[in-house]
Amino acid sequence: MAYFFLRLLPPRPTFPDDGTGEEMAAMKRHVEYWHRHALAGSAVVVGPVFEGAGAFGMAVVEVEDQAAAQALADGDPIIASGFGFRFDILPMPSIILRPPAV
Repeated sequence: MAYFFLRLLPPRPTFPDDGTGEEMAAMKRHVEYWHRHALAGSAVVVGPVFEGAGAFGMAVVEVEDQAAAQALADGDPIIASGFGFRFDILPMPSIILRPPAV
């Protein structure tokens, strides 16, 4: 298994502060999608990162290879929405994980 950092870039730097109703509905489907992958174990951590006046999304995933990471990104409803979101997929050759909480 391998780890990848997925950075979700929004269509404009001011998103989500100026998100339209349609964009926010697509974001809800995006959140549900990643929640399912977290429960299934492929998504280690997922969430927004606020930077300046906007934000970007991030996920660390544990998958077989880069193609599997790309498939997760491609399957995200926010990508299919056509609103201009895109992922950067970056390999993480080594990580340190804290032990599971007891």
